[in-house]
Amino acid sequence: MPKLRSAVPLLLLILFVEQSPLAEAATLRVPEDHKTIQAAINAAASGDTVLVGPGTYRERIQLKDKITLRSAGDDTQGKLGLMRAEQTIIDGTDGNEDSPGIAMAEDATLDGFSVTGIGSYDEDAWNQHHASQGEEQSEEHIGKPGIAGISVIGIADCRVINNIVHHVGYTGIVIIGAEGKRVSPKILRNVTYRNMGGGIGVMTYSSPTVEANTCFENFYAGIGHANHASPMVINNSCYGNIRAGIGISEGSSPVVRGNKCYENRRAGIGIRTGKDTGPLVEHNECYDNHMAGIGVREDATPTLRLNRCYRNREAGIGCRTGASPVIERNDCFQNEMSGIGAQQDARPIIVGNHCFENQESGIGIRDKAKAIVIRNRCTDNKTVAIGVQNESQVQIIDNQLSRTGGMPPMIAIQGSSRASISNNIITGGGVAGVLVQGTATISGNHFHGNGPRKGPGPPNFAVWVHEGSSVDFIDNQIEGWRHALFASKAEQIRAIHNTTRRFMETAIVIHDSTQPANAFDNIALSDGKKDESVRVTGQQAVVTNNILRPEKDTKDALPE
Repeated sequence: MPKLRSAVPLLLLILFVEQSPLAEAATLRVPEDHKTIQAAINAAASGDTVLVGPGTYRERIQLKDKITLRSAGDDTQGKLGLMRAEQTIIDGTDGNEDSPGIAMAEDATLDGFSVTGIGSYDEDAWNQHHASQGEEQSEEHIGKPGIAGISVIGIADCRVINNIVHHVGYTGIVIIGAEGKRVSPKILRNVTYRNMGGGIGVMTYSSPTVEANTCFENFYAGIGHANHASPMVINNSCYGNIRAGIGISEGSSPVVRGNKCYENRRAGIGIRTGKDTGPLVEHNECYDNHMAGIGVREDATPTLRLNRCYRNREAGIGCRTGASPVIERNDCFQNEMSGIGAQQDARPIIVGNHCFENQESGIGIRDKAKAIVIRNRCTDNKTVAIGVQNESQVQIIDNQLSRTGGMPPMIAIQGSSRASISNNIITGGGVAGVLVQGTATISGNHFHGNGPRKGPGPPNFAVWVHEGSSVDFIDNQIEGWRHALFASKAEQIRAIHNTTRRFMETAIVIHDSTQPANAFDNIALSDGKKDESVRVTGQQAVVTNNILRPEKDTKDALPE
């Protein structure tokens, strides 16, 4: 009986809950229930939806927490975005000039509107700076004050989806956080264009997800980052912007993945301003941009990997002014300058990339840059595979360098530059496998020439050392060049333990070096009776044990 008595109140409670009407989220319609969008929002309670019919609404909007503001209709695609977004327009021309077109609120959703008429769009200024590729734009920070089309400020979570923001006097969609506070809204499938700032601006310690947006023809970047922002930027299309497709600066470190950046007036992806600017940039396609596919400068420290950068008017990937990127496993091809370029004190690590069919070098290092170049493939670039100029320093290790035809050297070390060149496979022809006008240590490489070239004509030397240069040439395997090494009036030459076959008359030739030359323990494989392993004229230090061995009697074939 005690159990029955305790069960009765519980049963009554269950029946009461089942039979009582629960509060349900309401749908407030504009213009049927309320004439303006803001009036409907003001009347809405937490969890309600404001559903807006097609038309132009001349107002600016302040959302409330946990409210969904949605345009009426399905997800049929229009010319730019969803048809319902194209047909449902918030025009802020007559609104409060100090208010954004739409100000987001906590846990609110904005879905499917066109937003325009916020601030002044300047067609003349847009045309002027488009023509000059942004060179005359002021260097204002992307986070400068302004009135955005859609504003997300200090909000932990909200959703901005399927909107079209255009012809705004500032940035189209702005996300601003604060140090120590999580600000991670979702910015999904929006279209931003012809705004006088960026298309989407991610600023001040915010960390939104910016995904599947289309940003084009904006005055600055399509998607811009400033002041330690760290968003996820995924699968966006950014094209035709006056500056970069995606711009990253001021200590920002986003993950930038799977985006397409093309036909921008500057770089496809531009990264700059300080060693704390260290994004991860991977699996993007950057093509047909008017500068580099990916450009890094001003001490920035990104990781760039698995990107495809092609048909850009400058380098596929370029770095300068102290930048220190890690450039790993990218494909850089058919660019009008180098596949990968470093200059002006840049410090890149360049690992495992494929650079091919570029109009200049596969990899170019100049203007006092310092680079580590490891395990790359440089194939059929128009000039050199790797070029090092203007007092630069480089380690070139374990690369595969090849070209069919062409006259330039495969590797050029020029302008008092310094290089360590080791364990590379160098295949092709031209005036030289390696040309040195500076200082180089060349060791453990395989030189596969397509000669030796006979008769008069340009040089055809595996290593060509110019006047005043210094080279250590050690433990290399050489075949198919006129000479394995040719040096005339060099500063200092050491040629030790190299093996040469398929050459013309003399494998190693050293004429009149300033310091006494060293050449010992070299082997030349030939059946020519007049051939010789080494010839040294002028000062000599150690020149001994250089052997001419009949090729038909040896098993010392060079590796394929």
